[in-house]
Amino acid sequence: MRLAAAPTAQGPSGPGFDDVTLVHCALPEVDFDAIDPTVELLGRRFGLPLTIASMTGGHVGGGEVNAILGRAAERWNVPMGLGSQRAALREASLRESYAVARREAPNAFLMANIGAPQLVRQPGNPPLTLAEVEDLVAMIRADAVIVHLNPVQELAQPEGDRNAAGWADAIARLAGDLPLPVIAKETGGGVSEAVARRLAATGVAAIDVGGRGGTSFAAIEGSRAAEQGNERAGRMAAALAGWGIPTAVSIVLAARTGLPVIGTGGVRAGVDAARAIALGAVAVGVARPLLLAALEGGDSTVDAWFDRFREELLAAMFLTGSTTIGDLRRAERVITGATRTWLDALGA
Repeated sequence: MRLAAAPTAQGPSGPGFDDVTLVHCALPEVDFDAIDPTVELLGRRFGLPLTIASMTGGHVGGGEVNAILGRAAERWNVPMGLGSQRAALREASLRESYAVARREAPNAFLMANIGAPQLVRQPGNPPLTLAEVEDLVAMIRADAVIVHLNPVQELAQPEGDRNAAGWADAIARLAGDLPLPVIAKETGGGVSEAVARRLAATGVAAIDVGGRGGTSFAAIEGSRAAEQGNERAGRMAAALAGWGIPTAVSIVLAARTGLPVIGTGGVRAGVDAARAIALGAVAVGVARPLLLAALEGGDSTVDAWFDRFREELLAAMFLTGSTTIGDLRRAERVITGATRTWLDALGA
């Protein structure tokens, strides 16, 4: 968590939102007070097109942050993802750092979190069983399960799990066995159209693109390597720090599957969210800005961030003549720069 909050956790490239311009509507014909920013996702209606992206748990301080963010999820009626829960299977004393979110957010939509690498056999470690996954679900009384895809991070970690054979089949089995929605979530590398279609075929309910441009887990691993004096790991982390597909590009590609898309990766404000939605996202995911707000001032600072986000989103909706999030998804937009180059090169 400390390294994720540091400035060095940011990757060297942006998410591409600066290449997206929403076309101004000088005759919006919209009553600002009638604008509705709510959105339906995974069978629930939420107050904003925003998810509190998976961040923390399983270590000192993680429980306090999850409590703050859980209360925010409850107040603002937005979904919240927990950090990877694998640690709680290894050490029972860490379960509270995750369970606190449900206690503070009894009615919120909470998402359990496991890694795709843990769903297949790794050297010395068998795959997680369905019973173990169900235990993680019960730990927070989860409403959905995130399966995170983190191949870049696993390569950058000296102790990373590097067997990726069978991930798609394992996700398909889990989606078939669990009575809850399963969300496939990248963690900074983005999602191509081909991968999005493969994920759609597994039966997942939504795709969180987790694109390049926000927190770089390769950069975080690079900081860890530097602290440990591991030069080899540091070189690998540096080589991969800018790897991946920008978030803006990933949203467009994943939206072509027809599945609900969550645009995570470099979303810093309400206008970024408006651009992501105009590109095809149903909602966005935000992690680092909320982590910093929680660490800086707790509940009041987190609420101030939400207030700013909502105000900016409503302004963008008003200035595009959008009364609903559905209208915003159909708003005119112009794509230029590197994002246009990416999309042209990929035939999108």
